[in-house]
Amino acid sequence: MSVPQAASSLQICRIMRPDDANIVGNVHGGIILKMIEEAGCIVGTRHCNIQNGDRCLANLVRVEKTEFLFPVFIGEVAHVTAEITYTSKHSLEVQVKVMAENILTGAKKLANKAALWYVPCSLKNVDEIMDVPPIKYASAELEEQGRNRYEAQKMERVETKARIEEVMSSPPNPEQHTVGFSQSSLIHLVGPSDCTLHHYVHGGVTMKLMDEVAGIVAARHCNTNIVTASVDAINFHRKINKGCVVTVTGRLTFVSNKSMEIEVLVDASSLVEAKEEKFRAVSAFFTFISLDKDNKPLSVPPLKIEKEEEQRRFDEGNARYLQNKVKRLANKERQQ
Repeated sequence: MSVPQAASSLQICRIMRPDDANIVGNVHGGIILKMIEEAGCIVGTRHCNIQNGDRCLANLVRVEKTEFLFPVFIGEVAHVTAEITYTSKHSLEVQVKVMAENILTGAKKLANKAALWYVPCSLKNVDEIMDVPPIKYASAELEEQGRNRYEAQKMERVETKARIEEVMSSPPNPEQHTVGFSQSSLIHLVGPSDCTLHHYVHGGVTMKLMDEVAGIVAARHCNTNIVTASVDAINFHRKINKGCVVTVTGRLTFVSNKSMEIEVLVDASSLVEAKEEKFRAVSAFFTFISLDKDNKPLSVPPLKIEKEEEQRRFDEGNARYLQNKVKRLANKERQQ
């Protein structure tokens, strides 16, 4: 159910069902990511079509680092609020919050926050990027903050290229707690229900598939209940067309005492066009944690490193882990 509001904001509400969750009742992070993207797409598309001219659709190009603050459970209602917070000539930022409501007690909690960037593409020509109508800001300071975020993500998108590392097959009979033991892949044929009006895959569908694979990797490694803790910034490098076969592969790159970093690579190839080569469409790092029956964090088994490339990826993951830890501490100090 969607609640009509101003053109620059939107709220979607939905009760969480058993098929949204894992076997212990935690709603999959991919379900939340898909809802977040749907809300962002709706509010972005609605806003970009308030002006005269060709009709257009807001296409997702980037998701900033997303934190999963609290798990959502079966029976709770997810209130997804999306608001356009910055517009440039050809792009817009949508900030989304997810509140989880226990409808038996009325208690609410902030479960997720995310920031997404969209560009409007003409329905007549998907390669034509349309102008974005400007929004009104409550203050010049808010506009300046938005401009700074826009420049920062623009710089990161230029610097961040698709990870082109090949996905290696797992060895036969791999030892438990090695990279090869938990590495997992999912193959998906893109159908009409996965796609936008342009016949390209919704960003939310891709993120849901990525989260599913990452969750399988995490569960295989620690053999416990696992949940998504965060997702690093995701850049959508290339569009995936209807009829493509998508291969989503996840592998452990780093393990701390209580968290697992999983690299997820999305490759796509045409099912009917033999001349079209497989391409890397999306890549991202997901962080999962292991929980006990009371949803308290558990220790994670250490990762057994067997190859030079695995050690290199582990060291890079450790650097990201330490960098994110510093950022979290800095944010806590600012809030106090």
